[in-house]
Amino acid sequence: MIAILLLGSFKSFGANLSMSARLDSVNLLMGNVTTLHLEVVEDKGTNGRLSIFQEIDRARGYATVCGDSVELRTNYSVDTTELGSGKIQLNYAIPMQSFDSGTYTLPKFIYLAGKDSAVSNSLTFNVYPVNVTAEDPIAGFANVVEPDGKRFYDWIPDWLLDFWWLWLIIFLAVCVFLYGTKNFKKKVIPFIAPKELPKPWDVALGSLQRLKNRKLWEQGLEKDYFTELTDILRVYLFERFGINAMEMTSRQIMDKIYESDLRDKRDYVKQILNVADFVKFAKVRPLPADSIAAYDNAVKFVEETIPVQNPQDNETEKREGGDA
Repeated sequence: MIAILLLGSFKSFGANLSMSARLDSVNLLMGNVTTLHLEVVEDKGTNGRLSIFQEIDRARGYATVCGDSVELRTNYSVDTTELGSGKIQLNYAIPMQSFDSGTYTLPKFIYLAGKDSAVSNSLTFNVYPVNVTAEDPIAGFANVVEPDGKRFYDWIPDWLLDFWWLWLIIFLAVCVFLYGTKNFKKKVIPFIAPKELPKPWDVALGSLQRLKNRKLWEQGLEKDYFTELTDILRVYLFERFGINAMEMTSRQIMDKIYESDLRDKRDYVKQILNVADFVKFAKVRPLPADSIAAYDNAVKFVEETIPVQNPQDNETEKREGGDA
């Protein structure tokens, strides 16, 4: 091979075999395609071949030269011309393309025919870059097209397909975690008794006791006393019976009580609201007996509306507590 390249002859060692090379153009725009013509003269009936394509898989589509900067397509064409005297000429038309700008010299191509071989001349050509910017319109180039027969998994990104096993492990780990968390809550959380919220009647009775201890009306602060007393009553009506007493007038509260099951307790509430309205709006100073009676009626109203627990419910709670 080295000896053949050094000789640089356009003809083979045998007189019956020769090859020459030429290009359609020695100036090529980067990305465009030109044609490399290889013309082989040989005896008729000789079975020869180009060495550069000898070990290239046709399915790959191209062979590279000049340090992989120039591509020779394998979809070349060959036609035969009769020269007479038992000679024929093979005309190879090989598409050539380059995506790197610069000046390149093609190697001398070798044609093998039995024991004989022929070496072509070398060719030099220029590849010019495409001088465009991101804002320049692209003309003369086709857009990227979708492949034919595209399947559903072609839409899936490669990073998902390449690491499918990793995503499967993560999915299984999440499933195990969720399943374990669900069972943990079932088995462990029931043993932790939730913090029980205070009952409305307990809150109301506690607030009334604190109000009594402050001795407001004894100090001449009757308005503050009845304002706080009615607020305790209004909050209790809302928390215990769902009556939005904080947003109602005294008349509206009494109407709600008359319409509910609290009719037998209406006198307690009526006495408290009547005295409170006189104190807050008419600025009347109540008698000590009225202040005491209002407090006692509030306590009675709360105590007499505490729900009575069914003895069967107590037995059920004890039994469930023992099973736990």
